[in-house]
Amino acid sequence: MYFKNHPSVNIIANVSNFSMIPYLLTTTAIDVLILDLELEGLSSIFEIKTILKTHPTTKIIIFTGLSEQIYASLYIKVGVSAYKHKKEKLAHLGDSIVKIHSGVLIMNETLQKNLDLTTKQHRSNGLNRKLSNREVEVLRYLGVGKTRNEIVKISNKTIATFKARLLIKLHAKSTVDLLNKAKILKAI
Repeated sequence: MYFKNHPSVNIIANVSNFSMIPYLLTTTAIDVLILDLELEGLSSIFEIKTILKTHPTTKIIIFTGLSEQIYASLYIKVGVSAYKHKKEKLAHLGDSIVKIHSGVLIMNETLQKNLDLTTKQHRSNGLNRKLSNREVEVLRYLGVGKTRNEIVKISNKTIATFKARLLIKLHAKSTVDLLNKAKILKAI
């Protein structure tokens, strides 16, 4: 509703499940896709990479409630144009849509610093530099209570491997301890 009378933003469609997006992108010209990482059916960062590869003219803005500190640099590195937290005012989202449509990449100062540190290969305790993209995804799924069978597109063996790696990397003694540490780090 906020963008109904916006002079530069025209909402083409609204979907409730990620599975609708590939079809929508093949049937409709979409310049900027606003995507929530918690959208039902979105199970992997690799699905976003696929969209960017198959629809190179479509720009993606991640608009989510998940921690920018943990997730933003992961998604910017795969090619999304902006990462906006839902706590921001919708006017900022509108400005970002207009800027991205004109070819500008949107990064705040904190995100730029995180990317600079990652690029320079500095090692630190920062979760986004300590864990792989897939490890962060598995941690997020475990944090919302998904079982191995509910995490689609990742085999049970792979999930078990990533869970074991997470336990080691985060110095956790159990799944409960792992999830408590993830909450403290704002990964879930």
